[in-house]
Amino acid sequence: MSLDAPKPVSVTDAASLRFGIVAARFNAALVDALVDRASATLAAAGVPAEAIEVVRVPGSHEVPWAAQRLAATGRFHAVIALGVLIAGDTNHHEMVGDAVAHALMRVSLDTGVPAINGVIVVNTREQAEKRTTGAYDRGAEFAAAALEMASLHKILS
Repeated sequence: MSLDAPKPVSVTDAASLRFGIVAARFNAALVDALVDRASATLAAAGVPAEAIEVVRVPGSHEVPWAAQRLAATGRFHAVIALGVLIAGDTNHHEMVGDAVAHALMRVSLDTGVPAINGVIVVNTREQAEKRTTGAYDRGAEFAAAALEMASLHKILS
C-alpha cells in the first residue's frame, strides 16, 4: 500500500468526458463494489450516467482485450479496468496480474486512451474486501485517476 498517495486533481469539465469501464465477472461481489464506487465517483464529479459504459468479461485475464476494443472506438476519454485476483494454492493470480498490467499499459500506449489498471491482486479475501468494500476505497481512487487522465487526454489530443 502506498503511504504517500497524491491528492486527486479537481476536474472542471467532467460533464464533457466519457468513460468505459471493463469489469470481470469473477469475484463478482467484490468487482461489483469497485464498479459501484468508481461509477459513484464519476457521477459525483459531474459525469452523466449515459457517458459511462460498463462492459463485463469472464475474468481479469479478458479485461485488457475489452479495454482495447473500447479504447479503439474513439468514444472514450479513459477506460477503467476492474477485477480482483485472490491467491489460491499457486501463484496464478500473480501471473495473471502481471500479464494484465503489461497489457493495459499497451492499451494506453497503442490507442492513446488512458487505461486505468484497477485489477487488484491480493493474497487473501480479507485483503480484497478491505480494498473493494472496506476502508480502502480503490474504486474511487481508480475513478479519480481516470478523471485526471481523461481531462489530460482531452487537453493533449
